[in-house]
Amino acid sequence: MHRSSSKSSSKWIRLGLLASLALIVVIGLARWQISPALNLESSSDSLQLLEPLPQDPAIQAYFNYSQAASYTDPYRQQLRLGDDLEQVLVEAIAAAQSTVDVAIQELRLPGVAQALVDRQRAGVRVRVVLENSYSRPWSDLSPAEVQALDSRDRGKYQEFLALADLDSDGRVSEAEALERDALAMIQAAQIPWIDDTADGSKGSSLMHHKFVVVDRQVVVAGSANFTTSGTHGDFFNPDSRGNVNHLVAIASPDLARLYTEEFDLMWGDGPGGQPDSRFGLQKPLRSPQTVTVGSSQVTVQFSPTSASQDWNRSVNGLIGRTLSTARTSVDLALFVFSDQNLSNLLEPQHRQGVQIRVLIDPGFMYRDYSEGLDLLGLALPNHQCRYGEGNRPWASPITTVGIPPLADGDVLHHKFGLVDNRIVVTGSQNWSINANHSNDENLLVIDNPTVAAHFQREFERLYAEATLGIPDWLQRRVQEQAARCAS
Repeated sequence: MHRSSSKSSSKWIRLGLLASLALIVVIGLARWQISPALNLESSSDSLQLLEPLPQDPAIQAYFNYSQAASYTDPYRQQLRLGDDLEQVLVEAIAAAQSTVDVAIQELRLPGVAQALVDRQRAGVRVRVVLENSYSRPWSDLSPAEVQALDSRDRGKYQEFLALADLDSDGRVSEAEALERDALAMIQAAQIPWIDDTADGSKGSSLMHHKFVVVDRQVVVAGSANFTTSGTHGDFFNPDSRGNVNHLVAIASPDLARLYTEEFDLMWGDGPGGQPDSRFGLQKPLRSPQTVTVGSSQVTVQFSPTSASQDWNRSVNGLIGRTLSTARTSVDLALFVFSDQNLSNLLEPQHRQGVQIRVLIDPGFMYRDYSEGLDLLGLALPNHQCRYGEGNRPWASPITTVGIPPLADGDVLHHKFGLVDNRIVVTGSQNWSINANHSNDENLLVIDNPTVAAHFQREFERLYAEATLGIPDWLQRRVQEQAARCAS
């Protein structure tokens, strides 16, 4: 149970209250706009900006690798291309007049924490839900606990130390923690928070949400965790620009109400002590709900859905129904793609002439359970010589599947799909079985060509230099595994 500091530059969300409609409207981000012909010189490279795309007044999209904006990383002081996702969150929170609800797997951004602290001090009710694995301030750990961390968490701790050890003495003082340790900051401000052990359990499968609701009017959601690696980049690699992520800010009381209902189910009585919080499969099955936002139709659904239910009733079922509407194109940029049902639904689309292009994070693209292999027409047995249940490589494989170029340490963390350059599928949900049947997740389907254009530009950026098709090493690996399993 824990509680929120720092600033960035470039773009921000300004929210204005329309009294007659009781509606917070996203006016837009004040951008550092620069002509496409003008370069920004940094210490290592030249930043060439594209012309910004129009934003829908009520649904705005931001990408930390955007080629139409730039900002200075507030912690490493590096000038870079991209939208400052931390500042998007900070400005949304700073506009709150009554309430801020945050459900986030991991909160480590000092700027976001400070914005929450400032709103709490201004009399705004702030509530935070965290994943239990990430609900303890790093600065609370003793040297013995740091030594006991596994390699992944040890790396996270070293990143935190680089962020918070402002005087470089090898330790984080209390003063430094209150400036740079986000959870220590919200804890000191007595911001109420819970994690997914508040239901009396040892924690749900994964509290994987990434959303903020402001004044029950505006929702900010997407793929980004509120961490330096999820937004800005890694301290130990100057070439890192953060995991490839996005956020959408949607001004809609109707949508905010649905997200608040999800939040309230998890919150229960908050840190009051009653085990009435509901996480994972303790929550009731909710069907997709569609609301009108300006000229757009936005559908939202929350996971998990029990595996005992018809798959079509699940969030991945909603994804499948959306993909099945494609008439010309489907473009996917995914961290994980491992739900066989979705691959099976795409195959007839391909046979009917729909162009399908898929990018998957390199860490997951070539695993035996990756549906990317199915699209390439490959089957890869695991170490036990077993194939995934229902595994079905495409009879007519495609070569427009692969991995994008990334700096060491960065991952493709998007979870978005584009249908016919008009419909966007996005949210926290990875396209996997665990996300569908176990995790606390949210998914949005946005029917809006203006919003879709932003995601299309991001996809084209990634696809332009992607490695596509079957690399030679993968073909050899498939053959070697098949021979080993046949012997």
